[in-house]
Parts: sequence; C-alpha cells; structure tokens
Amino acid sequence: MAEAGDEAVGAAPVSICCDGGDDQPDHAEASPRAQYEPRTIRHSNAVVRSYYTYWIDLGEGPLINPVQLDQRGRSGTWPRPTELGQPRGRLRYNPKVPRHRPRALSDEQWRQVFTALRSHRDRALLALAVSCAARAQEALGLRGVDVDWGEQLVRVVRKGSRAEQWLPASAEFFVWLRLYLAELQTPLLPQDALWWTRRRRDHGDGLQRQPLRYDALRAVFRRVNTELGTNWTMHDLRHTAALRMAGDTSLSLIDVQTILGHAHLSTTADVYLIQEEAQVINRVREHLDERRQRSVAAPPAPACEYRANDLEILFETGLS
Repeated sequence: MAEAGDEAVGAAPVSICCDGGDDQPDHAEASPRAQYEPRTIRHSNAVVRSYYTYWIDLGEGPLINPVQLDQRGRSGTWPRPTELGQPRGRLRYNPKVPRHRPRALSDEQWRQVFTALRSHRDRALLALAVSCAARAQEALGLRGVDVDWGEQLVRVVRKGSRAEQWLPASAEFFVWLRLYLAELQTPLLPQDALWWTRRRRDHGDGLQRQPLRYDALRAVFRRVNTELGTNWTMHDLRHTAALRMAGDTSLSLIDVQTILGHAHLSTTADVYLIQEEAQVINRVREHLDERRQRSVAAPPAPACEYRANDLEILFETGLS
C-alpha cells in the first residue's frame, strides 16, 4: 500500500506542466498534452492524501501519510485552539494554478454562434444567458411564473443557496421568447417548465414534449461547435456577460457580484477584474502624454477687461 502511494506522490512534481499559455485560441479544441495540468495534480494529491488519512485513522495504514504538508510557521509549534483537528499547511507537491482570463466570446463570435442556432427556443435561451449571466441549471429551471414580462425580469433559483433572485434580461430575450412560445401552440401554465424539447417522445403516456434537460442543451452546443469548429459552452456565455458588465463603468463591482450570485466580492474581483495588457498600456501612455502637455502649455492669458498695470499692483509683480 505504501509503495503505491509513494509512486503517486512522486509522480506529481515531475508532472508539473506548463499552463497552456496564450498560444491556444479560446475557441479552439484543446490539444493533447504530454503532462498533467496543475489542477489535475492538485486534485490527485488531495485524493491520495485523503485515502491514506482514512486508513491511518482506522489504524490499518502506514504510520506516516506519504503526501506530506508544508507546515506553516516554525516547526514544532503547537496549533492554535481553532486549528485543532485540522490539517496545517499546504500539500508539499502542489503546483501553483496559473490565473487565466475567463473564456468569453467577442461580439463577432457571439454573432456567429447566434446565427448557427436552429430554433427560437435556442435563441431565447442563449440570449438570456448572455444578458443576465444565468448558469445553465438556473436558466433551465425557469417556469412560466418566473418571467415578469412587464418589468423584463426573470426569477432564478441560485446554485448552492437555493435562494430565489430576480435578474434583469435583455429586450432581445423577450422577443425571442415570445416567438418560441408561439411555436409551442400550447399555452403554458404558471407552474410549467419554460423550456421544452422540440421533438415529442413517448414515455408511457403518448407522444409529448419533455422538459429541456442539460444533456439536450449540450447537444445544441455540440451542433453549433461542429458547424463552426469551436468548443463553446453555456458557461462561456456567463463569462461573456460578466466581463461585459465588469467593463461597464456605469456598473460597480458589487452590482456585478449581485447579478452573478457570488457569495464573496473577492470571487468576482479575482475572476473578472482582469485588465487587458494592451488597454493598460494605452491608458498609461495617455496619462503620460497629458502630463507632458500640461508641463509645456503656456499659462492662460489674463482676461481682456483687466489692465496690465492693475494686475501688477494686485499681485505685486511690478513693485520693486
């Protein structure tokens, strides 16, 4: 048992790979890699350590966990009362996870994806995701009663907390939603699911439309990606909406956090407050140019209605 653990942990530092860099475009298929990603290594180390911790606690494993921790502070110090029973330090062989800009669609890429859609249902669903950054399950869980046509709002059930929240949606979403509902030819009840399959299937009660599930939504993206040669996902639309809102100076970071449903403001800031290097360089260059122009500009001339000798007396510039 110990030998297997040593082999798993020993392979981790050797498997630290490059983070993929920026050579691979966001919309291209990921190429096979010769080494493991940092996230894969961290996950593997955590699994192996948990495995040996379980058997050590039962008294049937090795005396020392082969996946060691890098202790915090000085060695041999007693843990704080709040840290009793908790592991101290990070896994020794865990590589750092590089920080990447979230995958998002440009305006042209969004137009290509939207043009490749085949139904008003798909257009309405994707228009919703790119306008209010709703997660896939949040959007698929909508019912007829969750749409406020007058205020142009939708009510979603948040992931994790299961709290209900109203989100603003774009006017384009409501246009496509109206066209989609007209295609159904069957009025929806308030508690009925909003999204339904286009094909009817028999599940024992005759041919009927079925509520749209996540696997069917993935099939929509699979068809689009096959046509365009891309690998976009529903979550990329959430990133697209979030980056658009984060780049809007009229919206604060707290506004973006509220729409995204993040529990902590730091999550929103760490993921979406990523500045493009070219934009930063341009802004700093403009700042330096403005300072240079202010330094060489001539002082403003006095108003024409004041006489020069009066100004000399007032500011005592001509007195000796």
